[in-house]
Amino acid sequence: MKNNPQIILQGRYMMVARSLILLIKEKKVLLIKAPQTKKIWPGYYNGLGGHVENREDILSSARRELIEESGLECLDLTLRGIITIEVEEQQGILMFLFSGENILGSLRPSIEGQPEWVDVENLRTLQVVEDIPLLVEIVMNRQSLFFGHYSYDEDGKLLTRFN
Repeated sequence: MKNNPQIILQGRYMMVARSLILLIKEKKVLLIKAPQTKKIWPGYYNGLGGHVENREDILSSARRELIEESGLECLDLTLRGIITIEVEEQQGILMFLFSGENILGSLRPSIEGQPEWVDVENLRTLQVVEDIPLLVEIVMNRQSLFFGHYSYDEDGKLLTRFN
């Protein structure tokens, strides 16, 4: 980009911005079940969301992802948490977690999978991405913005830290 004074210094730790959306209403959470052909977590339930595209802010990205993946809009989509995820020595993910309850539209499937309202009580009995039950619990029980950090031990076990 010409005439942009911002720079990224060589060798700096870099993070990819992603959104995760957990709409919770009447003790149900909206999740999406990934197709078996998906590269990461095939057949698993996960929150909706994805990467921030060029020229998007994080909230606009979350709104776009929600519509693309479910056909729904959320009028009170609110940032609830920010989680840093270690991926590589010099690369990570900065995940912005959104939630809300004021929902418009009708559910529809997408290329990302089949969206479904799931009883919160059943989360631990389903094949869900490993952090989803914990994040749903935090969103349901905490009103303030939270910050977290994920890393993995040598056996691939998720290690979580929240403030």
